[in-house]
Amino acid sequence: MTTNTPAPSSLRSRIAASVADPVLRILVIATLISRVGRGIFLTVTVLYFTFIVGLEAHEVAIVLAAASAAGVVSSLAGGWLADRLSARRLLVALSVVDGLGLIAYVFAQDFASALVIAVIVVAFEQAANATRGAIIARGFTGERRVHARAVLRTVTNVAIAVGSGIGALALVVGTAEAYRALIVAAGVMYLLGVTRLVRLPRSVDAPTAPLGSPVTTATGSTDVAASARAHRRALRSHSPWRDPRYLLLTALSAVFGMQFGVGEVGVPLWIANETAAPEVLVAVVLILNTAIVVLFQVPLSRGTHDVRRAGRVSAIAAWLMAAACLVYAAASGLPAWFAVVVIVAAATAHAFAEVLSQAGGWGLSFELADPVRAGTYQGVFAMGYSLGAMASPLVVTSTALELGLAGWAVLAAVFLSAGLGTWAVARSAARTGLPARVTEGSATVAA
Repeated sequence: MTTNTPAPSSLRSRIAASVADPVLRILVIATLISRVGRGIFLTVTVLYFTFIVGLEAHEVAIVLAAASAAGVVSSLAGGWLADRLSARRLLVALSVVDGLGLIAYVFAQDFASALVIAVIVVAFEQAANATRGAIIARGFTGERRVHARAVLRTVTNVAIAVGSGIGALALVVGTAEAYRALIVAAGVMYLLGVTRLVRLPRSVDAPTAPLGSPVTTATGSTDVAASARAHRRALRSHSPWRDPRYLLLTALSAVFGMQFGVGEVGVPLWIANETAAPEVLVAVVLILNTAIVVLFQVPLSRGTHDVRRAGRVSAIAAWLMAAACLVYAAASGLPAWFAVVVIVAAATAHAFAEVLSQAGGWGLSFELADPVRAGTYQGVFAMGYSLGAMASPLVVTSTALELGLAGWAVLAAVFLSAGLGTWAVARSAARTGLPARVTEGSATVAA
């Protein structure tokens, strides 16, 4: 007897199914377009500052550090504004300024102008990222939220890889005109992405109904001023700054987020200065990381809307990252071929730690947030990541690159503690419960 089994779905059909939701489809297309521009810019920015604008190395470092600091503040501001203004209109406005700011880099002539442009661009970019987080928190529920973040991160990696390849053209040509032409192209790509964002529906905006019942006067009419004050007091009572569990989650995620600094700063310099492996391995490791993220971010993110599962994958990520640090360290002093094998093994563990930590962090950041202030909560979480990114070069340099094996061991302990701490927060949340459903006037929001 023969049975007919359904043929496995094609890759194209699976991709189409993953973006069937209209809000996600808009975000995916906008991200795909704009992040190609980001990839172009990331490839040329430091060399543009150095060779075309003529900045010294310490001046480039100051520009990048100041821009990162601005991004920390603007992450919080973007989430805060997304709770008070139309999030979709806010995202459009921020993205337009971001794109124009990228184009403005061609007018940088000295340290001061480069500093001002960089601070503005990064500030608006990070505010836009926090606003996008608020839109995802409101536009999706449960597992769909994490799925949306995973799909967008996959698309981002693909787009940045494509943009990096385009940006390499400027490095090959090497002229000021080539650099400036591609920087303008990067800004134009950002602006083209905005043409999709304008189609976002009103459902991603914060509910407009006031919290609680309106305050009435002795005659039974509504006291508008008193009602407004009551609404503001109610909003303050839902602030993430009064939520120690969420603040702890944010701090732990920020610490674990320094693993990006390991990949961007620690591993390249370790390969170049402390191992016999060829420097081209730096590019191989980057490609390997991108491939693992693209292939596994979506499937390994499934189910992490459940706080227990999110905690478990965070714990697995902790052990993988700790192991990766120790294996990276072991590559020093080995023959070239053996060092290559060891570093590739460490990079593989590192990439899966990155994928799992992101999946767990997204699930917990959405599920543990108070839905009344979804934007502000996502802004606080994004601010934590910005702080971690700003601190990571100094932390990685002062540990692994200066202390060698002992420094890598310190990093392993830090990542293990942060990841297991996140697991502990998730277990506690599973026992004590998530933020309850709340009613905002006539609108009901689910945690």
